[in-house]
Amino acid sequence: MSQTVDRAIDILELCGEGPCSLLEITNHLGVHRTTASRLVQTLARRSLLVRDADGRYVIGVRMAGLAQHAIEHSDLYSVAHPHLVALAEDLGYSVHLAVPVRPYIVSVDIVEPSYSIKMPLRIGARVLVNTSGVGKAILAHLPTSEVEVFLDNATWQRYTENTITDREQMKKVLDSVRARGWAFDDCEYEDISNCIAAPVHDYRSVVGAVSITAFRAQADLAALEKHLDRLLATTAAISRGLGWTGRAWARLAQAPSA
Repeated sequence: MSQTVDRAIDILELCGEGPCSLLEITNHLGVHRTTASRLVQTLARRSLLVRDADGRYVIGVRMAGLAQHAIEHSDLYSVAHPHLVALAEDLGYSVHLAVPVRPYIVSVDIVEPSYSIKMPLRIGARVLVNTSGVGKAILAHLPTSEVEVFLDNATWQRYTENTITDREQMKKVLDSVRARGWAFDDCEYEDISNCIAAPVHDYRSVVGAVSITAFRAQADLAALEKHLDRLLATTAAISRGLGWTGRAWARLAQAPSA
């Protein structure tokens, strides 16, 4: 029974990344086609998977609804969301919240004012750790053994000339982020956008990160850094709401109240 459950979860995670054919699912599981088909049909019957126009399988509305329900009823989302809305409306930039779900970083909230950049992300999507500000902000504050797990699952694919494509380079960047207390994405996924990001803690450890993203033509990194105190105040307020009592950022004392 546990093996069946494991395989069903593998299918949902695979299809959550994009449409998949039955052959792709079969190959991914490494099982006979009839075994994969039986699992897929069960998931489809419960509306956790559906077939698209090309006959491939994608996440069904029931699965999406369960995921949204889980997110909206999590302590982090309920505490963070009002702060994210306030930050986005105040600055006019997109604001993103992501969390570590070993071995990936996953988006759980995105607030986009109508006149801001539309982020190439969706709720529940995996974030590329080597191109994202939130990914760096989270990994820089995790134990080394945990970081290795996330880096093992990075693709290291190059998207722009600024993309980090080397594991050792990434570790040096994380050292800098840890010392500085915040991270950035300098056009590392798209040439047109950049962001700054800072970690969120609960009473035990880092539980996520928040980023402010803008078109580079609208606000380059230097311009975004002018809002660093506002970002740090926001992540501090969220962290306090989750039970954090430490001083995680060097400039926190000077940051305005969120």
